[in-house]
Amino acid sequence: MLNAENGHLILKTGEMDYIKFGRGKRIMIMIPGVGDGLKTVKGMALPFALLYRKLAPDFTVYVFSRRENLPSHLSTREMAEDLYLAMEVLDLPRSAVVGVSQGGMIAQWLAIDHPEKVRKLVLTVTLSRPNETVKAVIGRWLKMAEAHDYKGIMLDTAKRSYSEKRIRRALLVYRLLGNMGKPRSFRRFITQAESCITHDSHKDLCRISCPTLIIGGTEDKIVTGNASRRMAEKIPGSRLHMYRGLGHGLYEEAPDFLDRIGRFCR
Repeated sequence: MLNAENGHLILKTGEMDYIKFGRGKRIMIMIPGVGDGLKTVKGMALPFALLYRKLAPDFTVYVFSRRENLPSHLSTREMAEDLYLAMEVLDLPRSAVVGVSQGGMIAQWLAIDHPEKVRKLVLTVTLSRPNETVKAVIGRWLKMAEAHDYKGIMLDTAKRSYSEKRIRRALLVYRLLGNMGKPRSFRRFITQAESCITHDSHKDLCRISCPTLIIGGTEDKIVTGNASRRMAEKIPGSRLHMYRGLGHGLYEEAPDFLDRIGRFCR
């Protein structure tokens, strides 16, 4: 039984969609990347549960979107505060938190500002402060979003995320997604994308006290592999695993990714 459920929260800062699946006693929270600005997790409980079914026996997994009506210039730290409020409303205990890309930036602030909520931390293909690579990539996506070029964002994301072995299939899938329509508004995506290039938790990483696993790809063309190494140098006692030959989409490509985070979070 996957126990997949769709949920909706009303917080003091706004409304938020989330999904839940799994039957394990341990709680895991997953925070998706900037693509959440184009499509939230609303109605996606069963697809997520099937995709991440390996985690279902040991964990009850919650996946949170950002709040629905994001104001302009909302920071990753403020997004982390929204997540904290969601955990409070749902009365969630100290949890394993897995953040991917921008989700990892939010997870950093949650662990820094609310250590009582984070039992273990997994930071995947993310960074603690902007570098020239991510500024250029996000800048390109922002221009596409302002032009309402949804297909362009999809294809550029695919080209920068996957290894040569998978790129052809990924481009086909992302091209189909790009042709299936566009979001009603690009405002949420723009707010989230801008928060990536203003995110800077680097000097505060030393305050993260929970066991931390950092996962990066040597061929990451969005945040770079060096970003993972720099975080590992700053977070006390953290572990670093670099996937050789893989990039930003390693969480889809690496066959042992779910086993790795499952072992660590158990």
